This record gives sequence, structure tokens and C-alpha cells, in this order.
Amino acid sequence: MIFRVELARHERVRRFLERPAVQRAVVVLIVVNAITIGCETSATLMAQVGWLLVTIDHIALAVFAVEILARLYAYRRDFFTDPWNWFDLIIVVVALVPASGPTSVLRALRILRALRLVSAVPSMRRVVSALLTAVPGMASIIGLLLLMIYIAAVIATKLFGEIAPVRFDELPDSLFTLFQIMTGDDWGTVAKEVMEHKPWAWVFFISYILISTFVALNLFIAVVVNAMNDAEPSPSEELAQAELVELREEVAALHAKLDLLLERGTVRRR
Repeated sequence: MIFRVELARHERVRRFLERPAVQRAVVVLIVVNAITIGCETSATLMAQVGWLLVTIDHIALAVFAVEILARLYAYRRDFFTDPWNWFDLIIVVVALVPASGPTSVLRALRILRALRLVSAVPSMRRVVSALLTAVPGMASIIGLLLLMIYIAAVIATKLFGEIAPVRFDELPDSLFTLFQIMTGDDWGTVAKEVMEHKPWAWVFFISYILISTFVALNLFIAVVVNAMNDAEPSPSEELAQAELVELREEVAALHAKLDLLLERGTVRRR
């Protein structure tokens, strides 16, 4: 019976934490705390309302710590099975470390609390999860892109090393220049310098830009979009999740009624 009462308490705390109003309040507090931490970088604001900013920061940290403890109490072992819970726990623990002495650098890391917005907003969680899911596919594209840049750098060093030694004298110089061209940073100037001596060089630069920038970029976008589509829950999955939440609430209510009946029966027997 004691176990059931304790289980009912855990369930009540869980339902409280999962209320939309509570989750929205946490999101608002994260945003407000991020704004106050940014305001603390202003000497003028610190001189005028520094005490208020520090007070809000301490209150927000206390709320975050209490919320983590409540989630540990409500979910118990299940808390550690969710990577997002680990993410929140690490951020709060880092924020609790005294920002003085050898750990004074951690004071600058307080803004990491704003990252809790990612775990608090479901849509942001889905985006991050989709990006992590797309990492294997992006790794293959990155490998292909590096191979193309390396091949182009070797060709550019052989063709343009003598006429543009500052940019293509050696392989490292060519790699850096081609990376600059890939980002679109003043690539026209580089091309004109080479084309003054070799007018046909535009063929190399245009081909390289088309392959390295447009093709690779579109491949990156395709992989990420595909991963996000896979991570987006379908209407049937959302309906099943809502039904699961309702079922959990009904089970918790039944447990509470059963505990109440058992308590009344025990009192009558006495």
C-alpha cells in the first residue's frame, strides 16, 4: 500500500511537470534568463539595474534546479534514459558551479542555459534530432567534398602556381584559396588574376564552383530535409501519443481511487 501511495505521488508530480502551462512557464523563464544574462554584459545596465538582473538570474537558476529535482523524483530511473534530460542536467550542474577562482571561466558559460530552450520546445528537439540523424549521410557528402577540393587543389597548383604564386604556389595555399572560392568570398578577384595570364581559366573556376558549392550544398539540404521529414511525427503518431497520455492519467486516477478505498477499508476494520 505504501508503495502504491508513493507511486501515486510520483505520477502526480509527473502530470504536473507535463502540463502545458508548466512547460510554457519554463520556456518563458529560459527566454527571460537568457535576456538578463545578455543584459549583464552592458556596464550601463549593470550600474543602473544590476541588482535586479542578478536577482532574476538567481531565481531562474533556483527554479531550474528545483525542476530538475522534481523530474528526477517523478521519472526516477527513466530520467536517465532520455538524452535530453542528461542535456538539461549537465547545463544546470554547470550553472551551479561557483563562478570564482579556477572556475571563473564558467561564468561566461551561464548563457548555455539558453540552450535549454532546445529541449523545452518539441519542434526544436525534432530539428536537432533530425540533424543528428543526418550526420552519417552528411559525413559521406563531406568526404566527397574534401576529395573534390583536394583534386582541384592539386590541379590548380600545377596550372596556376607559377602565374599566381601567392594563391596557388603550394598545395596548402591552393587548398585555402579554393576553400575561399567555395564560400564565395571574393572569388571573382581570384579568377581575374589568373585569367589575365590564362583566359581559359574561367572553365576551371566555374566548374569548381558549380560542383563544390551548388551540388554539395543541395546534397546537404536534401539529406537534412529527408531526416527532418522522417523525424516529423505523423498525425496517427500524434493521436497515439495523446491517447497514451490520457491513458496514463486515467491509470493514475484509478490508483488514487484504489488507495483511497484501501485506506477507508483499513480504518473501518480498526
